[in-house]
Amino acid sequence: MSEDEQHDGARSPDEVGRPGVAVPDVRLLGPSDVRALAAGLGIRPTKTLGQNFVTDAGTVRRIVRAAGVTAGDVVVEVGPGLGSLTLGLLEAGATVVAVEIDPVLAGALPGTIAEHAPDVADRLTVITADALDVTELPGRPSAMVANLPYNVAVPVLLTMLERFPELARVLVMVQAEVADRLVAPPGSRTYGVPSVKAAWYAAAARAGSIGRTVFWPVPNVDSALVRLERRPAPAPEDLRAEVFGCVDAAFAQRRKTLRAALAGWAGSPSDAESILRAAGVDPTLRGERLDVEAFARVASVRAGLRAGGVPTERAGDSSGTVAP
Repeated sequence: MSEDEQHDGARSPDEVGRPGVAVPDVRLLGPSDVRALAAGLGIRPTKTLGQNFVTDAGTVRRIVRAAGVTAGDVVVEVGPGLGSLTLGLLEAGATVVAVEIDPVLAGALPGTIAEHAPDVADRLTVITADALDVTELPGRPSAMVANLPYNVAVPVLLTMLERFPELARVLVMVQAEVADRLVAPPGSRTYGVPSVKAAWYAAAARAGSIGRTVFWPVPNVDSALVRLERRPAPAPEDLRAEVFGCVDAAFAQRRKTLRAALAGWAGSPSDAESILRAAGVDPTLRGERLDVEAFARVASVRAGLRAGGVPTERAGDSSGTVAP
């Protein structure tokens, strides 16, 4: 059996997770397809852009299933590359808005889709841009699916969640180290700024691991899937910048107590202590012990002080604050 026969794009409705629904005529990319497309475009994958292309159709379908994408969904895909995951999303019945920073890849994507999925090629829109610069998306996507490189994974994720509140579901494939940070709970070794800021927007959980051998070129690190489900923010949107500033300050010196770490942010160590006590937070704790709701309370107290309020100690209430 040839390499591409092992990764054949033809599957039954049950195998793509939509029993009883007609499957579009879509042929997913196999290893030789990916290499041929790259060669034809004169592309040599670069570490700068984090270009590691998925070559396994089974992995693509697994990602689509983990994302919960079904017929009729409008999905934004960041970094479609050569189109492996794009084809999987189209096969599942989605309409895809693909945001690609590389103009060569962006220009070639419609042709690839037309060749491998001619019946559904009209359900693809390509935007040639850096995802960090995108402020509008056609079709109001309700989901995002992306294979994000290490150096931009967190900024892209947080930016998309901030700018497009209609994104109710997100599935990102990232390096395992980044996945651990995004889903880490308070009190854990990997809990930090990405964990708290992601929690402002959504509940995050790991949705599986991805082996290195399904990529070309093969990376030197493991990858993982992270699923995020949008939930109400712990405070009004106009307080978000204040909360994120508090988070940044707390983790800039994560080994210090909050009284010391937040001194610059609050004005002085004594001001930090007053604010923390008014928010019901022990000033001797470190930032890694606070969840996003606690950070929101601290920021809310400071915002109230700026508006002319007076801090009052919040005795006996540390709900949602301290990790064991």
